[in-house]
Amino acid sequence: MFNLPLSKTRKLTISALCIALYVVIMIYTQSFAFGQYQIRIATALYGLSAIFPFLSVPLGLANLISNSFMGGLGPLDMIGGTLVGFTTCSAIALAKKHNLPNVVIALLIILIPGLAVPIWLSVLLNIPYLVLAPSLLVGQIVPGIVGGVMVTALEKRTAKCSNREKGEFASPK
Repeated sequence: MFNLPLSKTRKLTISALCIALYVVIMIYTQSFAFGQYQIRIATALYGLSAIFPFLSVPLGLANLISNSFMGGLGPLDMIGGTLVGFTTCSAIALAKKHNLPNVVIALLIILIPGLAVPIWLSVLLNIPYLVLAPSLLVGQIVPGIVGGVMVTALEKRTAKCSNREKGEFASPK
């Protein structure tokens, strides 16, 4: 985990960048992010809450924004997506706080959205939960793996940087 003291300004900047990145990724992947197999690559960003736990709320809001403009299923989907984003990110931050391996990040990104989102989608789409859940779980496999690998790569990179300079990001040489 990063042991960098971040000012409120840096936290706000990181939050804004992550929200923007989430929405941009959703815009470019919406053709397969809302289908039978919802492959939401943007949910891989939930993994960042392992490094920056304060991202739980911003990434939940990012989900709200993307569901507002691209989802088309109304307030229940918007609120549900926000809560699932917040819950997933909070669970990831908690797992990292307890020094669990990064494979847990992948599992959380797969399981929480994959099992929670079909709860309201089954009502909105009039499709049984047991039909929806497997397709959402399959769709979350790629974002889960990407999220876990991303955190592992960032941790390795920052370990090298922190060995060079304590307390600040170092530019690569």
